[in-house]
Amino acid sequence: MTAGHQHGAAAAPAPGAGTPAWRLIATLAIAGALSGWLIASVYRTTLPAIERHAAERESAAIFEVLKAPARWDTLYLVGDALTRTAPESRPGARIPKIFEGFDAAGNRIGVAITAGEPGFQDVVTLMIGFEPESGALTGFTVLEQKETPGLGDKIERDTAFTGQFAGRTPPLLGVKGRAGATSTEVQTITGATISSRAVLRIINDAVARWSPLISAWDEGGAK
Repeated sequence: MTAGHQHGAAAAPAPGAGTPAWRLIATLAIAGALSGWLIASVYRTTLPAIERHAAERESAAIFEVLKAPARWDTLYLVGDALTRTAPESRPGARIPKIFEGFDAAGNRIGVAITAGEPGFQDVVTLMIGFEPESGALTGFTVLEQKETPGLGDKIERDTAFTGQFAGRTPPLLGVKGRAGATSTEVQTITGATISSRAVLRIINDAVARWSPLISAWDEGGAK
């Protein structure tokens, strides 16, 4: 047997052996700063396109729920009153507001509001149209939803469900069977009861919240 012969592989050097701690910390700090700069740069670059797309989608939704108004005005919620003057805000901030729709003769035909609350999977966001004088809905459309494909997303795709709302008067009541002759009943979606009831809840809460504000505006509130 040859003297000095050893079995097994030589021991691997310890990870980072010989590397100063300050160099590892500096490397991590530089990588973190670079990642943050890249994220911020991408956000600033894409924000105008994102906001433009959101504005286009919002306009299309207003046009749909108010049944093709000739024009509309924007009212902003500042404190507890509506005003025509947009408050100062940071870019990308969502300012509570409503849209007053008018016909060609200048008569108000309804208002449109955006509202969202949790559904089955995530927050469901709607554009809701209604007539403040009568309280009757003119319609709604889904702006954002992540409900279960094939079930919960029927709140957006099922015309038998979405077509029930025009002319109904909140507070709405969801029923499993055929909706009755009352102006408050809406038939929910079989297999998607939570999602469809979320739509009713969002509409009921939004109309209840905004109706007094609109009444105050009509009575001569802050312009």
